[in-house]
Amino acid sequence: MGDGNGSSYRLDEIDRRIIHALMADARNTSAPAIAEEVSVSGATIRNRIAQLEDHGIIEGYHATVDFEHADGSLMNLFMCHAPFGEVEGVARKIGTIPGIINVRELMGGQINLHVLAVGTDTTDLRRVGRELERLGVEIEDEFLLQNEHDFPYAPYGPADGRRREPLADYISLTGGAEVVEVTVQEDAPIAGRTLEEAAENDIVDDDTLVVAIERDDAVITPHGDTEIQPNDVVTVFSPNESDEPTLRGFDGSGENDSRTSGIERR
Repeated sequence: MGDGNGSSYRLDEIDRRIIHALMADARNTSAPAIAEEVSVSGATIRNRIAQLEDHGIIEGYHATVDFEHADGSLMNLFMCHAPFGEVEGVARKIGTIPGIINVRELMGGQINLHVLAVGTDTTDLRRVGRELERLGVEIEDEFLLQNEHDFPYAPYGPADGRRREPLADYISLTGGAEVVEVTVQEDAPIAGRTLEEAAENDIVDDDTLVVAIERDDAVITPHGDTEIQPNDVVTVFSPNESDEPTLRGFDGSGENDSRTSGIERR
């Protein structure tokens, strides 16, 4: 599993929720749908997915095929033993046998390979078995596969199945500066005000700069007369680590402590 590149990338809450959603149904899950669930922008989700792929954490997306419904084929699970020290090489050779669709290498025990094969009938599956034996693989047991069920990894999903509080996305820069992406709450002090008004009323400090606004899949370049609206996804640059006052203007009053105390800065 993987090539070890994932060790340099540390998952945060947004990453885990992305993985959970893709494990549940990658085919019908879009970046905007995940973004709505975790309250960040679609662009953030797309960027995070690309990072997870680049670091080998998400290794691919595979179609689940019901071969019995497709053409009446049978799926057979061979539980095998290969000589220790040769398991990886043998697994690659097994993949060249027609009909093999999955090979799992196992650690420990007599059985160290699970080989999943598709055959048109039992005669075809016996042919697969003979080819496994020619590779020096001992078949310890085998079963016709009736059903297979996949589930997302629950610890990466919302606690108790409930939607969590909106998340903020942090990128730390040299010298302690940060770029923060945060969703504007309905009761946020800045909601309904222009950036100029927000500065005049000390809702944002002089050192905080709004660099982009995402609204309804459109990216807005902010100006002094730009009005911030609820549910805008605002990208904020702060020359220092974003503390509670920095984000309070975009968050609901009195709720900022619980929403930011667990944020992991990158």
